[in-house]
Amino acid sequence: MPATLTAWRATPRFMRCRKRRLSIAGMRKLRMIFVFVSNSLRPFLTSPRCITATLWYRNFFTRLAPLETRIGQYWLQLPAVFGPRDLPALWQFLDALPATFTYGVEVRHPLFFDKGEDEQRLNRGLHERGVNRVILDSRPVHAAYPHSESVREAQRKKPKVPVHAVVTARHPMVRFIGSDNMAQNREFFAAWLQKLPQWRQTTTPFLFLHTPDIAQAPELVNTLWHDLRNVLPEIGAAPSIPQQSSLF
Repeated sequence: MPATLTAWRATPRFMRCRKRRLSIAGMRKLRMIFVFVSNSLRPFLTSPRCITATLWYRNFFTRLAPLETRIGQYWLQLPAVFGPRDLPALWQFLDALPATFTYGVEVRHPLFFDKGEDEQRLNRGLHERGVNRVILDSRPVHAAYPHSESVREAQRKKPKVPVHAVVTARHPMVRFIGSDNMAQNREFFAAWLQKLPQWRQTTTPFLFLHTPDIAQAPELVNTLWHDLRNVLPEIGAAPSIPQQSSLF
């Protein structure tokens, strides 16, 4: 499903949200994905039942009201320090969110990737709440030759974790971090050309593509879309990519 991405680092302004809604009014298939930045949400993950958190929820979703019909998924990124012992706080946080939206959670702690009890508890808790586990595939960027500053920076900052293709809810999301080598990207993406059609039979997956240099993201989309359309012809032509405007 075509989508644009907006990272949340402050509460968006209502009028900016309304303006953004009008700007995409003609793009009927376009959905937006909002990222909750973990550092900004740390107080709420620590004490999600407090009155401050309740007021934040109310304020945030009121501000986003003009866009609510276009929200594909709210996506919570958790840092590597957020481990198994913190899961109760995550469950409280998720349980307090409005049930009218779709949510995804991206984890980075090593114990959530060892196929042991901790990962099973994570997957089970997400499944029970109908929350998607965001699947990070950073193999292309970490396999790239570090010939540019953008690639080197991405290799320093992007998580390097095993790819666990796990479906915990109705809208699994794959976060594919490509490199600037499009031929290499196609090789790594080949596995998803098998998995996504399987998921499409019972779910509605989201695919988020990005590159170290954001200017190459349209090239990555165009490179992979042909292959994707061969296995999922119903997706149609590659989406036009609207210019991202600020909501803050």
